[in-house]
Amino acid sequence: MSTTNNRRSFLKLSGLAGLGIATGGLVSFDAASKIEIPPNSGAPRFNMSGYAAPKIETVKIGFIGLGMRGPGAVKRMSYIQGVEIKALCDLRPKQAESAKKMLEGTAHDPKVYSGSETAWKNMIDTEDLDLVYICTPWDLHVPMAVYAMNAGRHVGVEVPAAKTIDECWELVETSEKTKVHCMMLENCCYDFFELLTLNMARQGYFGDIIHGEGAYIHDLVDLNFNKNGYENMWRLKENIGRDGNLYATHGLGPICQIMNVNRGDQMDYLTSLSSADFNMGKKAKILAAKDDFYTPFENANYRGNMNTTIIKTKNGRSMMMQHDVSSPRPYSRIHLISGSEGMARKYPTAQIAKGHSWISDAEFKEIEAKYTPEIVTKVGDLAKRVGGHGGMDFMMDWRLIDCLRNGLPLDQEVYDAALWSAITPLSEKSVANRSASVDVPDFTRGNWKSNAPVDISLTGGGTTNVLLGD
Repeated sequence: MSTTNNRRSFLKLSGLAGLGIATGGLVSFDAASKIEIPPNSGAPRFNMSGYAAPKIETVKIGFIGLGMRGPGAVKRMSYIQGVEIKALCDLRPKQAESAKKMLEGTAHDPKVYSGSETAWKNMIDTEDLDLVYICTPWDLHVPMAVYAMNAGRHVGVEVPAAKTIDECWELVETSEKTKVHCMMLENCCYDFFELLTLNMARQGYFGDIIHGEGAYIHDLVDLNFNKNGYENMWRLKENIGRDGNLYATHGLGPICQIMNVNRGDQMDYLTSLSSADFNMGKKAKILAAKDDFYTPFENANYRGNMNTTIIKTKNGRSMMMQHDVSSPRPYSRIHLISGSEGMARKYPTAQIAKGHSWISDAEFKEIEAKYTPEIVTKVGDLAKRVGGHGGMDFMMDWRLIDCLRNGLPLDQEVYDAALWSAITPLSEKSVANRSASVDVPDFTRGNWKSNAPVDISLTGGGTTNVLLGD
């Protein structure tokens, strides 16, 4: 039996579902030191990089998971031309019906699938869908994505796309076999400054890219310990017994696109280090003293508050990625680009530098006017009106639909979903081995040397309208 099947059998039999809960309290299953990294061998069945699937005039969508992220995605998609929302699925009937109610008065009348742990399979088997949009807890991402791809449906899956190296390979191999897209819904690649700096890099503003920094620094302690936050406290449980960069892709994705990772460059190896926990265990004890609900969490194996992961690429570039969701710090994804001729940094304020000095506000506006990409010119203002993290969620959804409708390659392919997600288990392995370096698998199996960089122009597309009244 494969490592993946062994793991899933263990989870099923123990009832842990990967969340660390067992009768009588919390247990941890630290697999970091046991991770086996598959060799970069063999040949891909089909190179999905640059692949343009057949055009779909009307993209029929089914949504799975209508808790934190799902309802917003449903609402955003209802504003995009050429979309039919065919089905909504959530284990909880109330959540599914609530999402359907949001669509009253629109052209969409989706069928609801709910009340069963296999309802999502029934939806995929029954409905004529082009795209399955997955917004469930992390453990369910790969089983749902693989099932949908094997049924011939394109997949959009929330971050991270996978939790283990085996799961990353499973996504890659299934997408190559079925020739359907698997796009990780990394919305931060579509934020305004990230798109601006990507286009600046494409136009040579920074010269040779030398170094990049990204992060997910976001104080989630109160939300993660909130009974009414994540269903069954699943997000809190992800922070128990796991020590590494658990949510790497928000900071990583935009930097990888700027560095042409998977398309001209490739990650080589990484090393990772974590602090101890100074906050989460303390919070759990305070809450347990007042509420027995938190007693099982009181003595849980909380791991590092701050993780720092450093990555070297085949072409000699470096990256630094950080993760901290439990310290009282201002939100930051850093987004720093350093090149041979200039640099940019987003947080705490967006700045661009040439030489030893930051450019002036007037010069910054000139840069924006010159380098703002077409997607922002076309739908940026509308995206801000629709919303979703300031509009980046909507631009991501619009771009996905426009590519599918016009038969264009996607900006983020299955190799990105696999590689960006793989940083978590690889960082766990490094942390567990005193920050030893760990080789990064090449999910393109050599095709990164010839794959073309991401094309953020609207050539061949840009025909999808936004159905938003004045």
